[in-house]
Amino acid sequence: MRCTGLLLFPLLISHAVKALDNGLALTPIMGWLHWARFMCNVDCDADPDNCISERLFMQMADVMVKEGWRDAGYEYVCLDDCWPSRRRDASGRLQADPARFPGGIKKLADYVHSKGLKLGIYSDVGAETCAGYPGSLGHYEKDAQTFADWGVDLLKFDGCNMRWTRLAEGYRNMSRALNATGSRMVYSCEWPLYEWDFHKPNYTAVRETCNQWRNYADVYDSWSSVKSIAEWTALHQDAVAPWAGPGGWNDPDMLVIGNFGLSHDQQESQMALWALMAAPLLMSNDLRSLCPRSKALLQNRRVIAINQDPLGRQGYRTATLGSFEVWERPLSNRVLAAAVRNKQEMGGPQKLPIVKVPGWTTCGSLCNVTQILPQYKELGVQWQRTALAVAVNPSGVVLLTFHPILD
Repeated sequence: MRCTGLLLFPLLISHAVKALDNGLALTPIMGWLHWARFMCNVDCDADPDNCISERLFMQMADVMVKEGWRDAGYEYVCLDDCWPSRRRDASGRLQADPARFPGGIKKLADYVHSKGLKLGIYSDVGAETCAGYPGSLGHYEKDAQTFADWGVDLLKFDGCNMRWTRLAEGYRNMSRALNATGSRMVYSCEWPLYEWDFHKPNYTAVRETCNQWRNYADVYDSWSSVKSIAEWTALHQDAVAPWAGPGGWNDPDMLVIGNFGLSHDQQESQMALWALMAAPLLMSNDLRSLCPRSKALLQNRRVIAINQDPLGRQGYRTATLGSFEVWERPLSNRVLAAAVRNKQEMGGPQKLPIVKVPGWTTCGSLCNVTQILPQYKELGVQWQRTALAVAVNPSGVVLLTFHPILD
């Protein structure tokens, strides 16, 4: 058995460090983002149903209301790269591609707001976005005011086409520009992602500047990608997890649940790990054709409650036990959430006694145990030396909560 980061460590971390003072993202944000599923599809003649256009985002907003996503907590409808025109307007302002967004972003924002949802938009700290569209370098104040005038609620600010030594200056300048507009916009940064290749980022400055921040590579629609993000997070957890808390969160990138690359067990693993990492829950899938099982997982209120727990502590990988790894997150009211993941990708289910979970010792004499995933089960009151074990499918997860019972 190898234990890393015993549970006492995350419990003792302080959030005394100053957070971005805009009163937003007090719990991780939830919503939908187009990139992983729809990428930079701008050919609306050949593929009108799936190209990056106002039609796509309006349809997603409609589905989010009609099919319970908004009621489950998903409130942001977010544009990623490839929405703008290739040129700014005569006043130097960003403008949406006129063929794909004939009503402009203000009309789209008004439509999204009429549904009780919020609109997110994308730009870049450099002169061009990652896909080659106009970036914000030299236009921070103008772009921030443009987004405010349009009624935008979130800015995802990428870090392409900028020297890494200038990233901190650029991200801070845009943060100040957004605040100066007087509008309330969540500020989603990619600053640490572009600095880690050169040095450890200054997370004090990052947390003072941003509401959430990417640390590692983009997620792809594959299990190897999801695993690599979780592994990077575990290996760097002592450097990144302490900075997460109300107002600022580590962002491991989008949920790719409901696409093509993950089995159902792997989808449950991503959902459980993102909940324990206190990650923003930004889906990137086609809500119009999502299978019922993926929809039920993404709308699972018990998993969402773990993600949105107001204590705001990010979880840690606390043990590796043969083919298993254990992640744990302390929640409000002395509850502990634990994810037991089976790393094997062949064979059948493997069993792990719950007394092997490092945080089980916090239960004292008695603990009420509930299984959240893969199916909800009340496992009852268990004593300290219980023989209860959980069976975990290959590449799957069992998500549990432990609630101590006081003498």
